[in-house]
Amino acid sequence: MTKAKIGIVTVSDRASAGIYEDLSGKAIIDVLNEYLTSEWEPVYEVIPDEQDVIAATLIKMADEQNCSLIVTTGGTGPAKRDVTPEATEEVCDRMMPGFGELMRAESLKFVPTAILSRQTAGLRGDSLIVNLPGKPKSIRECLDAVFPAIPYCIDLMDGPFLECDEAVIKPFRPKAK
Repeated sequence: MTKAKIGIVTVSDRASAGIYEDLSGKAIIDVLNEYLTSEWEPVYEVIPDEQDVIAATLIKMADEQNCSLIVTTGGTGPAKRDVTPEATEEVCDRMMPGFGELMRAESLKFVPTAILSRQTAGLRGDSLIVNLPGKPKSIRECLDAVFPAIPYCIDLMDGPFLECDEAVIKPFRPKAK
């Protein structure tokens, strides 16, 4: 069985400058370690809020490092420097708008400002790219909502088979007829 490579990208001027510790990227790794029972390798980067840097990092992770899943955190709000969705759309072949719609709907259960979030997802080659918010609590809420669809999406793209701890998260895979 192929070990999955999963890209984790923290988009933050302050974290990339070493001004504060990256809690968001570590939160993604912690959640994925809880979810996944299959072997996986994190490919982790902390980068500034620069659209060209974000795009180049996503391209490198998808095309050169062969990450089947790339999860970003940060840069999805309305601030001028929040350009992660634009970089994601720039590099993707096809967009997957249902991911962002579901994450916003889930976040609205907790905070009314969820409507300010611009998370999205898309496909580049054999990679699924998912933008998450920047707060660790919101990361967990959003991943809990969308992750059940992610293993099947990766299956459909002929990626590695992601096995999950079904006591923690139950992936949805249609039964063969």
